[in-house]
Amino acid sequence: MTFWNVNQWFFENRAFAGMAAPYFERVEIVELHHDRKVDAPSGTSIATAWTIANARKSSGLAPLSDPTTRPTFEGARGDVVVDGVKVHSVRLPGLVAHQEILFGSAGEGLTIRHDSFDRQSFVHGVALAAIAIDATPQLLDGIASLIPSCGPAPTRR
Repeated sequence: MTFWNVNQWFFENRAFAGMAAPYFERVEIVELHHDRKVDAPSGTSIATAWTIANARKSSGLAPLSDPTTRPTFEGARGDVVVDGVKVHSVRLPGLVAHQEILFGSAGEGLTIRHDSFDRQSFVHGVALAAIAIDATPQLLDGIASLIPSCGPAPTRR
């Protein structure tokens, strides 16, 4: 039996983003979490940005550049994580964990989004990790290493 859970879907979405990255002119990531999350951006959005940057570089594409030359307020356009891939972080009560990856080219766009509305969605990922820890006599680098379709973690140049 396969359990699809928030952890797996976030990793699958990262893989989808890597596949789409070479085909679009621009991309930005919006990650949204509850107001008690103290770090920003999230580790998931950072890993997604690296996956996108690596996919673009592997395809011979240059780093992204922001067309906004005069932001009205500092930080209004998010922040660059790597090679021009921007991440926007939102912290609000009522949210759990959400990530949206927005791609755009002339006349078209693609949005990849996952929403976790309840912490219950993390249970299957925790169970998968607990089983793997008991069965694997090696160091595991995050839950992505337990999901075959994710491949290795993105490299940071």
